[in-house]
Amino acid sequence: MLLLTLYHFTETSYMWLRTRFKLTFDIIIPTPFILMLRPRSGAQQWIAKEEYRISPNVPVVEFTDNYGNLCQRLVAPPGAFSIHTSADVKTADVIDQAPGASFVEVQNLPESVLSYLLPSRYCESDRFSEMASSITAGYNAGYDQVSAIENWLKKNIKYVPGSSQYPLSAVEVNKKQSGVCRDLAHLGIALCRGLSIPARMVVGFLHQLEPMDMHAWFEAFIGGRWYTFDATQKTLRGGYVAVGFGRDAADVAVYNQFGPAVYPSSQMIQVELIPQEY
Repeated sequence: MLLLTLYHFTETSYMWLRTRFKLTFDIIIPTPFILMLRPRSGAQQWIAKEEYRISPNVPVVEFTDNYGNLCQRLVAPPGAFSIHTSADVKTADVIDQAPGASFVEVQNLPESVLSYLLPSRYCESDRFSEMASSITAGYNAGYDQVSAIENWLKKNIKYVPGSSQYPLSAVEVNKKQSGVCRDLAHLGIALCRGLSIPARMVVGFLHQLEPMDMHAWFEAFIGGRWYTFDATQKTLRGGYVAVGFGRDAADVAVYNQFGPAVYPSSQMIQVELIPQEY
């Protein structure tokens, strides 16, 4: 299950965002979907209002996956099919940072984070221990090591939005030396796990992301809680809205479709700052 850390907003530490997301498809035959499109209230965000519309209206079953994500199952009928979501979200306008936060020994980790230590489909952490040790040599164990990994990614892996249609594994990203946000997150996660630091992928929205799209970043478990890291941005800033958490991109797809492949005929993503309404 997803481990959440209590967080208390202050009068100056949050912003209100409205996220909008729309996908349209042209369906040929009845097609099963699993969607992951509902953000949930958690450590640094509160969902005040949501809208979720599917056209045409079909039966939907919602469930919570192994990582605490809210997922929806449905079968899309032949013809035009669209999914539209929106959410008003209270989220941190400053990302928590903790230089010097301590490494948590594996035997002292909560059971809920242990799966984030292991190699996964796109994060072959068993192949990155030596490289991770080299990158972080001289840094204190824990937060400072992950910060060194983040800085290394910024300097050595080129962030190129739209450059890869399919997820690249950490090994592939390291070889290519470039990738989209999820690819840089895969390499960052693998390097963290290579040091026995639990790390997970997060997918969601980021205010003022350029170009606007769904976004991916990673979190590391240090000093008893999760901290955000994002090698695609020059500096860590507020405005993140998390939708899904998982070991890598295989766990956090906003939609999985089964049967003959179908692709979105259109996609719309918006993230706007709204007045303090709640």
